Amino acid sequence: MPNVEQSIDVDVPVTTAYNQWTQLESFPQFMGGVDSVTQLSDTLTHWKTSIGGVEREFDAQITEQHPDERVAWRSVDGKTHGGVVTFHRLGESTTRVMVQIDWETESIVEKLGAAVGVDDAQVKADLKRFKEFIESRGAETGAWRGDVS
Repeated sequence: MPNVEQSIDVDVPVTTAYNQWTQLESFPQFMGGVDSVTQLSDTLTHWKTSIGGVEREFDAQITEQHPDERVAWRSVDGKTHGGVVTFHRLGESTTRVMVQIDWETESIVEKLGAAVGVDDAQVKADLKRFKEFIESRGAETGAWRGDVS
């Protein structure tokens, strides 16, 4: 099962970075291949993606969430995947966002892409766009501060 681990430092307070990350419906604005995310409940989301010409829809469940610390999820249908994003306060206005994602490849193209680092590059680019998105705004577009154990 391939996995990706990437991080980026963003020049906003940890609360701002975390709050923005909880606004899942904004993900298409900075995540490549994500067409839409619909928040069905506090912990259930529906995703539509188009990656490498392959369109997919799936639901994901938030399995753990602690304000200003972490958000973890796993798929509940479709391709098996899951991950965690953690937020680390580096200073009053600097936060390290760390992402770890594990998934099950289905096709030869996906297996090859994982082997040559395409997925790592995608997550790295997504994090760079997240940095640009949140830093250019200076504030989050919203927040969900609930706790999921």
